[in-house]
Amino acid sequence: MKLLVGLGNPGREHEATRHNAGFWFVERVARAAGVALRVESRFHGLTGKVRGPDGDCHLLLPTTYMNASGRAVGALARFHKIDLDDILVVHDELDLPAGGAKLRRGGGAAGHNGIKDIVAHLGADFWRLRLGIGHPGDRAQVIHWVLQAPRREEQDAIDAAIDRALDVWPLLLAHRTEEAMLRLHTKG
Repeated sequence: MKLLVGLGNPGREHEATRHNAGFWFVERVARAAGVALRVESRFHGLTGKVRGPDGDCHLLLPTTYMNASGRAVGALARFHKIDLDDILVVHDELDLPAGGAKLRRGGGAAGHNGIKDIVAHLGADFWRLRLGIGHPGDRAQVIHWVLQAPRREEQDAIDAAIDRALDVWPLLLAHRTEEAMLRLHTKG
């Protein structure tokens, strides 16, 4: 991987919301690598780099709001000439229960506005790490749901999913995506 993107909304008022699960993952990767994320205005986000077996992997937390994530991802990917196959976007997923984690390449946006915007800027064939946040059950409650903090037991489950995903991060960094997918998706 050459670019790891965490999706979320900027600002203290959004830090603990379900919609920021992607931010949580990338922040943990940066912290484990001892990397400080710094504001990079030309990329509309906080950026850093970690070393991988095949060179640097850029980290990005867009400081645009979720619906404009593609502007940040597109700017960094184009500047560094990063192919879609070398991009991993981590985001919250309503269609998985809290604590679920799935990895896949390409596909639709499933109503996720951050993913929709990235697809509009770059195309759809990038890798996605979907972190389950559960669904409120009523479609009319989705906006309220994603912009609220999870209950303690949900947060614990989401943190456990992030831990499992961090366990396969070295495989993803080495672009051993099939192996990472098998390990992440296998219960055990």
